[in-house]
Amino acid sequence: MVSFDIVNLPKYLALALLLYTLLSLANAQCFSRELKPGQTHCQDSVDKTWHRVGSKWRNSACMDCSCEGCCAAYSTPTSFPSDCVSVFDSKACKYIVHKKNNPSELCPVFGAVGK
Repeated sequence: MVSFDIVNLPKYLALALLLYTLLSLANAQCFSRELKPGQTHCQDSVDKTWHRVGSKWRNSACMDCSCEGCCAAYSTPTSFPSDCVSVFDSKACKYIVHKKNNPSELCPVFGAVGK
């Protein structure tokens, strides 16, 4: 039989809430890079293009970048009606959520992560 200390219940609930909050922040939407002292240019890890320190660009993987790092330029839908599907439009760098049986009918999005 497992004993449970009711006095510590608030501590356990607070810890669970903290871990849940941290989990929601841990998505692979962004990453950072370290600049070396005196560095004047950096290379995009996807397109292999060179950029001046201080500049910003969007690469072919739909990431908004600087020499310090990149973040996804889009939000990823996480909650929408079950009769809908999300499809990534790589030219527009966004997800389109539409009816499974009718791509011309857009669906509401209730939750998303990123951007």
